[in-house]
Amino acid sequence: MGRYVIRRLLQMIPVFIGTTFLIFFMVYSLGDPVAAFFAGKAPNPAVAAQIRHQLWLDRPLWAQYLHYMAGVFRGDFGTSFNGTPVSTLMANAFPITIRLAIIAFLFEMIFGIGLGVASGLRRGKLTDTLVLLFTLVVISIPVFVIGYLAQYFLGVKWGVISPSVSFGAPWNELIVPGIVLGSTSLAYVARLTRTTVAENSRADFVRTAVAKGLPRRRVISNHLLRNSLIPVVTFLGTDLGALMGGALVTERIFNIQGVGYNLYQGIVTQNTPTVVGFVTVLVIIYLVANLLVDLLYAVLDPRIRYV
Repeated sequence: MGRYVIRRLLQMIPVFIGTTFLIFFMVYSLGDPVAAFFAGKAPNPAVAAQIRHQLWLDRPLWAQYLHYMAGVFRGDFGTSFNGTPVSTLMANAFPITIRLAIIAFLFEMIFGIGLGVASGLRRGKLTDTLVLLFTLVVISIPVFVIGYLAQYFLGVKWGVISPSVSFGAPWNELIVPGIVLGSTSLAYVARLTRTTVAENSRADFVRTAVAKGLPRRRVISNHLLRNSLIPVVTFLGTDLGALMGGALVTERIFNIQGVGYNLYQGIVTQNTPTVVGFVTVLVIIYLVANLLVDLLYAVLDPRIRYV
């Protein structure tokens, strides 16, 4: 196991470098950051040249990337155009989005797997039909529609929650936004769990366990679920990174100043250091999540061994 982890960590290095270079290249090719810094006004040529020199924008792109990566390995993600270090923006934004992603992840995992198991064990019955209809409706409705409806009815019309999350985003105010963020993923988790449970419930190893007289709960938990959850864990692992980066719409609706909010502001103002810095951290989260998913395979399926 240790050798496999080391090998995977070494494989992550070129993936990280290649991904961050593509992101760096695409973001810095969108336009002139100096022109965006002056909000469309014509800057003094001498001042513009000085700013480009300070930001390394007058160097070749590969030199800018090497300069940026050297700072990243020192823990310096650059400075936003308003003078705030990007690391400071991250320290304020990531804890908020992490709390939001945890709520969404727990919501989709617990309720998604629960609905999927209930539907898969009762395939073709009323429970199965209701779950399929519910998940189909959730998948068909965009997240921003669900968010605005929840904000209007729960926040504006009924006054159950605050329409806008307060500064600092306490846990209790993030429950509804977290449910909105994880709603679509819940539907996919439920459908994926339902399919794998329904298929494995007719497998030979399940029939053998039932023939041995094992209790139904033990058959479901020890035999059926452990084999059925492998594709579900794969989806949940990749979705964890998507929840962190895909919170942009939800955070905009509920005025949550997290990662999505800062990314949106950075894109609108062409604040390239902010965009590249935040996306770089999201790439690391994706890579770590994929590694954890691979390690969980061996926990769920004893036949899988890493050497």
